[in-house]
Amino acid sequence: MTAATTPRPLFSWRKHWAHRFGTAPMLPMSREEMDLLGWDACDVLLVTGDAYVDHPSFGMAIVGRLLEAQGFRVGILAQPDWTRAEAFRALGAPTLFIGVTAGNMDSMVNRYTADRRLRHNDSYTPGDEGGRRPDRASIVYAQRCREAFKDTPIVLGGIEASLRRTAHYDYWSDTVRRSLLMDAKADLLVYGNAERAIVEIAHRTARGEHPRTMTDIRGTALIRPAVPEGWAVIDSSTVDTPGPVEAPANPYADTREQDGRAAGLCQDGGDGGDAADAPAGPAEPKAPAAPEPPANRGAVVRLPAFQAVKADPVLYAHASRVVHLESNPGNARALVQRHGDREVWINPPPWPLSTAEMDAVYDLPFARAPHPSYGDARIPAWEMIRFSITIMRGCFGGCTFCSITEHEGRQIQSRSQDSILQEVERVRDTTAGFTGVISDLGGPTANMYRLACKSPDIQRVCRRLSCVYPSICKNLETDHSALIALYRAARDVRGVKKITIASGLRYDLAVRSPAYVKELVTHHVGGYLKIAPEHTEAGPLSKMMKPGIGTYDRFKQMFDRYSRDAGKEQYLIPYFIAAHPGTSDEDMMNLALWLKRNGFRADQVQAYLPSPMALATAMYHSGRNPLRPVRRTGGETVETAKGLRQRRLHKAFLRYHDPENWPLLREALKRLGRTDLIGPGKKHLVPAYQPAGTGRSGGEGMRTGRKKGRQSFVTTHAGTGRRRAGGG
Repeated sequence: MTAATTPRPLFSWRKHWAHRFGTAPMLPMSREEMDLLGWDACDVLLVTGDAYVDHPSFGMAIVGRLLEAQGFRVGILAQPDWTRAEAFRALGAPTLFIGVTAGNMDSMVNRYTADRRLRHNDSYTPGDEGGRRPDRASIVYAQRCREAFKDTPIVLGGIEASLRRTAHYDYWSDTVRRSLLMDAKADLLVYGNAERAIVEIAHRTARGEHPRTMTDIRGTALIRPAVPEGWAVIDSSTVDTPGPVEAPANPYADTREQDGRAAGLCQDGGDGGDAADAPAGPAEPKAPAAPEPPANRGAVVRLPAFQAVKADPVLYAHASRVVHLESNPGNARALVQRHGDREVWINPPPWPLSTAEMDAVYDLPFARAPHPSYGDARIPAWEMIRFSITIMRGCFGGCTFCSITEHEGRQIQSRSQDSILQEVERVRDTTAGFTGVISDLGGPTANMYRLACKSPDIQRVCRRLSCVYPSICKNLETDHSALIALYRAARDVRGVKKITIASGLRYDLAVRSPAYVKELVTHHVGGYLKIAPEHTEAGPLSKMMKPGIGTYDRFKQMFDRYSRDAGKEQYLIPYFIAAHPGTSDEDMMNLALWLKRNGFRADQVQAYLPSPMALATAMYHSGRNPLRPVRRTGGETVETAKGLRQRRLHKAFLRYHDPENWPLLREALKRLGRTDLIGPGKKHLVPAYQPAGTGRSGGEGMRTGRKKGRQSFVTTHAGTGRRRAGGG
């Protein structure tokens, strides 16, 4: 294999000559700032769709400060005017390359709701102003960069690039789009946690290599004219067999010369039997033996071509399953997918950072503040995280609707306790407005800190899509003692009055550690704790890869008991998703009945949003279940609410108490044969009468406010990044 079996230490590179300029108080956003630093040019120019906040929760800040620590001069173009190339020339041409990112969120998720309506705000923009970044921002920015600097290499990164690295279903255009690398016409794409890749790209570019020729860097994708000689090409149908497609043609066949590729095999890729006999949980396929690779080369898995997955939803589901099976850095192989007459080549995922490397990254000299050019403008995303601290990365939960795993990986990367405590002190000493409250110690999840597989050897060969579904893996270490120790040490830091936990709690793990639940409930809940059961019914939960509602009940019992013991009145705030693949109208009705029995009234709800690359998105688009081997005939199909009226109905069930929704709900209950739920009593879901002036919006009413004595919760979508604080 071209990719090394052990990673090069992140800070082992010899510093670039420009390190003599020292550390910038803020990475420059103007020529005037460059002049003050004594720079005649930037080495790397970072173009981002977010406002520039010099804080490690913002991707461009981490990449910029990391490259600065390697000796490079880094400039920031934050939210440039994308309508003209001149705006991209503000800092001049960089000497090495331009890095382009849409920002901390996919630009389409950022700009549109789950009903494809335009949002009028943007939490990553000064003043919460919407419209400061274009649709498909990575593509537009890359095009303007090419216009501004014709010969300067362009490297794509960020979550938008990461989740669109292969041919992907795009919800907003309702079609399968090409790899972002093709549409942006960039030289290289970096996916996942970018530190290792971007450092190597910068140093090798400084030595005279062009990023387009860097074919061996993990966590990158590039365009090739063909598969190079000497590679053993594995037909993806040997990893997972979709069954006959269009006899006698092979949908994976190369119409050009075969380059020594292996013929497709009709080998079962999963449980060794027909999908109808598969267990309730996702199958754990064993990878077939690869053809013996020639010397100094390796094996690459060929996915169905872009044209094939665009035309055939079954092949799309098959390709999605294979991509996810090839996601463990310990055993993943390179992937290749034809786009027209060219190949998109995707190298294996990056090696996770070690604890020492994580510490070094988060100990970089961040100003922990927005760029001064924004003045007193409010940036909501900054306000949300200004007093929070990231303690880990990654998630082994594998929730199918969430993109954290696809972006950050399943292996947990944790910081040391000392590094975290030092950051607590920096927040105390340097962050304006600090009152003694740390708003979060977390990450993608609140309680996966330092959790890992008990055996590195097992972890290297594992192909499970989740370590906790359908049950918690026997090889997973679930000891929360390190996290308990961290909480206690952080509380003892001078000047810290309170630490709350805002990241999503994985409660099926928490119940394995009563001591952790007691510590959390006694000291770190500010009256309400947000958790995400997502649903109550087995059908949708099996498509989400989430535990049954019984696990929630067990956690609630522990939560209530420890709250009473602490003498505190505290509440759980559950999150739910409407219209997720595999959810029927009856499932939503049963969820509404559960909500009413338990006294919950939703303030806001949002329907499921199919984000790029997620497994649930493959279900939504294809109607097939990629958690099991995909079969053209006999495989498991998945029904999904796609029509606007049905999606509104599913949201209406979550807001069963809103009179605006009652006409829609009464109609649905009659259709479901449940007229017994219409009436004035406690056992009824909705009344038969309609208050004057209500019920005209067809289920669209989303009024807020709380009834006295009722608990309330807010449900949003956890499709990308940490948009939803309670997702997990």
